[in-house]
Amino acid sequence: MHPTVDSLIEYPSDFPIKVMGATHDDFAVTVVDVVLEYDPTFHIGRMEVRPSAKGNYTGLTVMVRATSRAQLDDLYRALSGHPMVKIVM
Repeated sequence: MHPTVDSLIEYPSDFPIKVMGATHDDFAVTVVDVVLEYDPTFHIGRMEVRPSAKGNYTGLTVMVRATSRAQLDDLYRALSGHPMVKIVM
């Protein structure tokens, strides 16, 4: 499958998504739950956790298996709309 003009991503492929939110015991688990709704193959071993310098925020990089532009768009919307999430990149 070749990328289309409006997409530089070839599907399926592994795709990193960065998620940041206030540090909370349930933050990583909550993000994993949201990601699993859109990528049932995701597992915790495909996530990096980085606390901010002062520990107020936690940054996560989740490596999802992207199967379509619609899937990624829906996942970004779900993460961005979650009250625990501040930034999705």
